[in-house]
Amino acid sequence: MVHGLVGAGVRRVRLTGGEPLIHPDVVEVIRFLGTLDLDDLALTTNATQLAKLARPLREAGLRRLNVSLDTLDPVRFERMTRGGKLDGVLAGIHAALDVGYDEIKLNAVVVRGENDDEIASLVAWCWERGIVPRLLEVMHIGEGAKLKDRVVTAREMIAKLAHLLEPGDAEREPDRGPAGYLRARHDTTKKVGFITGTSDTYCKGCDRLRVASDGTLRPCLATNDGLSAAHEACTGNAEAVADAVGRAWAMKPDGETWKGCTEDSASHVSMRGIGG
Repeated sequence: MVHGLVGAGVRRVRLTGGEPLIHPDVVEVIRFLGTLDLDDLALTTNATQLAKLARPLREAGLRRLNVSLDTLDPVRFERMTRGGKLDGVLAGIHAALDVGYDEIKLNAVVVRGENDDEIASLVAWCWERGIVPRLLEVMHIGEGAKLKDRVVTAREMIAKLAHLLEPGDAEREPDRGPAGYLRARHDTTKKVGFITGTSDTYCKGCDRLRVASDGTLRPCLATNDGLSAAHEACTGNAEAVADAVGRAWAMKPDGETWKGCTEDSASHVSMRGIGG
C-alpha cells in the first residue's frame, strides 16, 4: 500500500487511529516507513502507551508526534475519556520529550462548559516544555455532531488568549495541514495553532488522503465515500495502488462549495474508522 502511495506522489505520512500504538507491530511499521526517504513521518497518539514506546519509535525513524490531550485536570480527564488516567499520558509525553523528537504537538478539542476555562493553562504548560499547542473546534463528525451547541470557535479562543498572543490573523504554514498559527507575545519562537473545522472550513486547500485499516482510500474526513485498494495492496501491485490513489483523489469534493465537517454527511462518519 505505502509503496503505491509513494509512487502516486505521497511524500508525507502520518499514522493515526483509533490508537496506533496498540498495534503490536507499530515499531516495525515505522522502521519500514523510515526506509522510504519520506519528507515527513509522524504519528498521532493518545500517549497511553507512549512511555514504553517513545524511544523505540524514535530509534525506528519516527520524527514527529501529535498527542491528543484535552485537559490537565485528572478528574476532568477521567470523565472526558470515560475512565482514562492522566498520569500515564503525562508519563508518555515526558518520555517523548526525553527522547528528543523533531517536534511534539498537543491537540486539544475545546468543549464549551467542559474545558474551555483551561486553554490558557494548557498553552502555558505546552510552552514550558517546548510543545506546540493546537486548539481544535468541536467538529460535527460522528459523536461530535451531538455537541453542536458546545462549539467554541477559534475566534473565541483567540480572544481568551489575547494577553498571550501577538495580534493578527492566524496563518497556515505551507504544506503543513489546516492549522492556523499565532505567535506568543513574549517569545516569537512559541506559537499556538487553531483548527477551525466548524467555523471556517478549510476544504478548498485540503491536500490529504486517508487510508483506512481495511484498505479504503478516503478522500474526505466528512463522508464515508471511498475507494478500496485492499486487493491491489494485498497482491503487491504498487502500480495499481497508485492508480487507485488517482481515482480516489478525483472523488475529492469541490472545496468551493463543500463545507466538510458542517455537512450533514459528517454526522454519519466514525472518526475511529478513518483516523484524524
